[in-house]
Amino acid sequence: MKSKSAKARTGELAARWADLKYTLYLLRRNPLVLIGSLMALFFIILSLLANHIVDPSLAKPTGYPEFGGNYPFQRSYKWSKGHFINWGPDVQLYEGPEFFLLGTDGWGRDLFKMIILAIPVDIENAVIITLVAATFGTLLGTFAGYAGGVIDEGILRVTDIFFAFPALVLALVLVAILPVGARFLFFTLDRMIILRLAIILVWWPPYVRLMRGQILIEKEKSYVEALRALGAGYPKTFLVIQERFNVILNKIVALGAGRLRFLLIFQRVINGILDQLALFGMHLRILFRHILPNSIYPLLVQATLDLGGVVLTFSALMFLGFSPSPSLPELGNLASDGYYHVFDAPWLIVFSGLTMLIIALAFNLVGDGLRDVLDPKLRR
Repeated sequence: MKSKSAKARTGELAARWADLKYTLYLLRRNPLVLIGSLMALFFIILSLLANHIVDPSLAKPTGYPEFGGNYPFQRSYKWSKGHFINWGPDVQLYEGPEFFLLGTDGWGRDLFKMIILAIPVDIENAVIITLVAATFGTLLGTFAGYAGGVIDEGILRVTDIFFAFPALVLALVLVAILPVGARFLFFTLDRMIILRLAIILVWWPPYVRLMRGQILIEKEKSYVEALRALGAGYPKTFLVIQERFNVILNKIVALGAGRLRFLLIFQRVINGILDQLALFGMHLRILFRHILPNSIYPLLVQATLDLGGVVLTFSALMFLGFSPSPSLPELGNLASDGYYHVFDAPWLIVFSGLTMLIIALAFNLVGDGLRDVLDPKLRR
């Protein structure tokens, strides 16, 4: 005979398995979401395996020993002769033994291989920026929505200041004014860190508004009131400390034969502080253990949608000349290389731009699918 706890676990696993099957059914029902999910999965796997598919040294002069350790500039902006795509009479054709599927860049490198090496750079930075911005904005929005009052107003006014400026323009200003080589906390600001910080500083405000709205709705529900009434999350450690402190202090006062009554005032003050700390701990436990997990789903959708936007913003800053190195294999960098060669090497902008577009589209489709899967109203 199974115990009640074993039966409960079995029932819970069965319910979770049924919910997972229904989730997969919802994803399969929408072909665009399925295609976007497969595309996003492809780019993630490609990012993880890029350095095994293409030798990273090909992005540097050391990857070309046959050219004396220099870039093969003699094949810069060339398109392979006999290629099935014809770009017109202004294009220089490459007649060497190698075949370049997407032509070469200004450094004479195979553009197809450079795009493969560029994808993990953009996706890695997009994930880091989105995670940090979402975490920071979520914490501020959570405290603003739960605390209310002056804290809520203060956080919202700071958020409004950031909303007053276009994100890309503000990021450009921050990248321009942050000094390269300066010390910040525990690390030195190089160009890549500055780019990340600039985008993070303009990307967190939407998460504050989103989480604040969710917390305001969730904290008024009946289960939260029940948790507060039951004292759920009230730290027992504070009760033990308070009890032992009172016992010790009462013994000291008794031994002093009433001459140490000023300690009773001190006792009241300490008890008041411990009560407030315990109350604060109870609120934190209710907030982070019960309210926040029930409010997190819109955040996951927003973060997934933002991955594509961050890739575009990061690439735009690179395109505008804020790259750590002109030869860095990065999509915006590669497109920038073709800015002055639109007519004689159009493939640089076309294929780099198409890669950015497909990555952004893939994550947007995944975000739409997550919204359909996680939204209880759409699951009915």
